[in-house]
Amino acid sequence: MRILICLFFLLITTSSFAVTFHGKFIQGSFILGKTEPGSEVFIDKKKIKVTSDGYFAFGLGRDRKNDVIIKINQKKIVKKVFKREYKIQRIDGLEEKKVTPPEEVYERIKRENKWIGEARAIDSNLTFFKNKFINPLENAIVTGVYGSQRILNGKPKWPHYGIDFAAKEGTEIKAMLDGVVTLAEPDLFYTGGTLIFDHGHGISTLYMHMKTLMVKKGQKVKQGDIIGTVGSTGRSTGAHLDVRLNWFQTRLDPATVLDIVN
Repeated sequence: MRILICLFFLLITTSSFAVTFHGKFIQGSFILGKTEPGSEVFIDKKKIKVTSDGYFAFGLGRDRKNDVIIKINQKKIVKKVFKREYKIQRIDGLEEKKVTPPEEVYERIKRENKWIGEARAIDSNLTFFKNKFINPLENAIVTGVYGSQRILNGKPKWPHYGIDFAAKEGTEIKAMLDGVVTLAEPDLFYTGGTLIFDHGHGISTLYMHMKTLMVKKGQKVKQGDIIGTVGSTGRSTGAHLDVRLNWFQTRLDPATVLDIVN
């Protein structure tokens, strides 16, 4: 079944400003805004960057309940965030050390999480985020969705914050958007072969469980470039690609920017 990514369009005008929003104000959504160049924009009291042509971006967390308060040039906009229903996903057959890691790897996990957090915290002036994303794989089957509660070997764990695409090991992976590589690690404990790309203004994408990485940290990549291949590295029970979308430390649903088949 094709998931139709409906774009919510809102135009607000006053004597002093105009603003449009693309994206639905639902939990997990990526929102692209456009206003007058030179405007000051605050999201929930946090000042965010605006491109020279007036674009800005932000996201809504999986469990967000409160309204979004948007201030543009002292004009306040309040948007209600709508709740979503999430699936329960059970995964059995994992090695016990991948479900509950042994104490000897705690420091490794802490170190690797720090690397990922630092990459997601980058607030560059790149403006790639305003462009349309493409799918990383062609004709891939979605086997895991954003927000689903994961029960691993019968134990409730963190929700899933990405989309899983099933594909044969070695399948080539495309860059979803122009960007700069901010993390390229072949063997992280949980996510195995992992890439992170910066697209500007706190928007980043992650690719996980990869067999091979074909780009390196600091490299500029064009949309559609081959960046690596599908694998089953890290905590994985079979060949697949897990992709993530973030606004800084807020985890967003990649389905809000991709055209996918479920």
